[in-house]
Formats: sequence, C-alpha cells, structure tokens
Amino acid sequence: MREWAIVTPVKAPDPVRAKPDAVGVAAVEPAREAAIVEAGAAQVGEYLGYSVEGERLVTHYFASTHPGYRGWRWAVTVTRASRAKTVTINEVVMLPGDEAIVAPEWVPWSDRVQPGDLRPGDLFPTLPEDPRLEPGFTDTGAPDDVLAVVEELGLGRQRVLSPFGREDAAERWYAGDFGPTSAIAQAVPYKCHSCGYWIRLADSLGQAFGACTNEMAPGEGRVVAYDYGCGAHSDAVIESPEHPSVEHAFDTTGYDNMELADAVDPEVDLTPAASDELTEADAVQSEVEAAAEPESDDDLREDSPDLQP
Repeated sequence: MREWAIVTPVKAPDPVRAKPDAVGVAAVEPAREAAIVEAGAAQVGEYLGYSVEGERLVTHYFASTHPGYRGWRWAVTVTRASRAKTVTINEVVMLPGDEAIVAPEWVPWSDRVQPGDLRPGDLFPTLPEDPRLEPGFTDTGAPDDVLAVVEELGLGRQRVLSPFGREDAAERWYAGDFGPTSAIAQAVPYKCHSCGYWIRLADSLGQAFGACTNEMAPGEGRVVAYDYGCGAHSDAVIESPEHPSVEHAFDTTGYDNMELADAVDPEVDLTPAASDELTEADAVQSEVEAAAEPESDDDLREDSPDLQP
C-alpha cells in the first residue's frame, strides 16, 4: 500500500491576495490524475473546489473516499512558470476538512500529569534541573560518625528544598483550602496559631504553617496556615452540665382536650347468645386462674411435716 503524506494544515498569513491564475484554475483534470497516481482511483472522490495560494499557484481539492479518513480531502497544488501554457504538479497531500476527525494537539507528558494522578506503583521522575530543589552537598568527606548524625537529623540528602521551592509551596498552601481565605476560616473568629491542636512546622516554613492534630477538624493531618481557623478550635468551649438531664420535657405550647365515648369493638357480637358464650368462657378462665394460684401457708403446713410449728 502506498504511504500517504498527511500534513496538518497551517493557516498562512494573508497579507497579499494574488489574482487567480486562469491556467492553474482550469487544471482540474491534471490535478485529479496526480491524486489518482498517489492514492488510487478508488480513494479520490468528487471535486471540492480550489484556493489561490499565490501568484500562479493554485491548490485543487478532492474528497477522500477512504473509510478511515472521512471528512479528509486530497489537496493537489499546481503551478506554472511565467508565460508557460501547462502546469506542473507541486505536491499531493491529504488534509483534514471541517468535519474530519483529527488527533488532539500533542502535549508533553510532563504537562499532562496533574496533581492527584499518581497511583500506587507509579513513579514520577524529578527533572535534573528542577528549580524547586538544590544540591544537599552531602559529599563533604566528613567521618562516618559525623555523617550518621547528619543523616539522623535529616540533613544527609542529595537534594534539598531551594528558596524558590519554599516560596512556591508557601504560596500554594496559603491560597489553598487550608489558608485564611477559605470559606470556613472566614466564618469563625478562631485562628490556628492559638489552638492547642496546632503543631508548628520546622524550618522557615514554620513561620506561617503548621499541622493540625484534631481528628474532628477538617484540616486534621494536613498543613494549615498560621491564620487558618475552624470551629474545632481548642478554645471553642461551651458551658453545659456534666450529665444530661433526666427530667422529661413536655411541649405545652398547645393541645386539644377530646372527650371520647366508651369504645366499642365493632367486631364483638353483643347478642344474648354471644353474651352467654362469653360468660361461660369467663367462668372457665377464672377456674384456670384459681388453680394456678399458690396455696396458703396453713395448707402448706398441713401437707408438709417439715413446716409444722
């Protein structure tokens, strides 16, 4: 299969409008033959028109009938020398039309990756010349015991945060959800710098930031600004009894007194025959209950010699 040269169209400046060249405009068939030679007769469709590219320079367009390139078109540019009566094929390319499906603009991976995209197992390489970092100067030739203390203090790193990196992080944190301009910080008078749950960061960032240790606060386990605040401040104390009240409370704002007649079950048959049946049933129930009652103390003593006085 012949390889096609697909060129993304670039809108050229239009400072000068050239006059249409009559010979170039009339060269539709030579342009079609050039497209057929390039792609084959089955891939070249109807004629779509022409455009004037410059002096004696005309591009003719033909629809592409390839099923994988719907909306694309063949562009055949012809030109001719001064005073020549025939044209010369300049180039044959396939260009996307207004309804063509084209690939999105290519973006480098370093610009495509956004915060939150990193998943378990992913590695995000750091640029060698990252302005947020600077050398840690670990190769000092110090004795091993000194280097051990340095590493224990967290100073034995090949690269450390640069002043630019500190400033960049501080600006991002301060303007974020846990900065003083957030909605929750604006709604309360309490600030983190006076909260007992707030732990100041080390290094120069500790001048404006700390970590929240209150599990009930929205900033728990996060870096929060010095003047951020929320309703879970350690000084937010209300006076309340040590134990909840056990007294019942009644709503006496309003009620209605309703006098009800003796309730009668509509399903109970009160005819004389039914009344007799109910009386017999009640007598049987009374005998059962009497038999279940415990005997008196005198009867127990007569029956049991152990209980005789």
